[in-house]
Amino acid sequence: MERCIVLNGDYTFLNTINWKRAVCLVVAGKTEVLKFSSRVLHSVNGKVMNMPLVIRLIKVIRTIYKSHVPFTKRNVMVRDEFQCTYCGDKDNLTIDHIIPTSRGGKNTFENCTTACKPCNNSKGNRIPSEAKMYLRKQPHSPTISEFFRMKMKQMGLDKFLKELGVY
Repeated sequence: MERCIVLNGDYTFLNTINWKRAVCLVVAGKTEVLKFSSRVLHSVNGKVMNMPLVIRLIKVIRTIYKSHVPFTKRNVMVRDEFQCTYCGDKDNLTIDHIIPTSRGGKNTFENCTTACKPCNNSKGNRIPSEAKMYLRKQPHSPTISEFFRMKMKQMGLDKFLKELGVY
């Protein structure tokens, strides 16, 4: 695992960061390590340390809660678990507009879904019912907590949050 879970000072989930950034925060004294990985890190001056897996900020920071998950292609793929919503394939993924943009479809979570290139090409400039293609699940706009759970599951970090009682 290349990522580290960051908890606020009150043990609420904040985000995940690169393990190198996590080591810098630990060395600077801004965080404490709650759980180490089995991966061992060696420094230039000969110090040995296990890679941090879960860290907690020493001070509580005030978070500004977002009202929604931002629409991006990557976030659509995280929501759809990186698989085609038409056939279930996990290769050559693109974003498909359910109602094509040429017909007035918008870039929203409700109108966009993950599709493999063959499915996207065969659907073309039609709506799914016209192309006789059907979605395995209805696209929706995820809540913030739902999105973070999906992201943690995709990164394989959900079991560590459950162990800590955060998740």
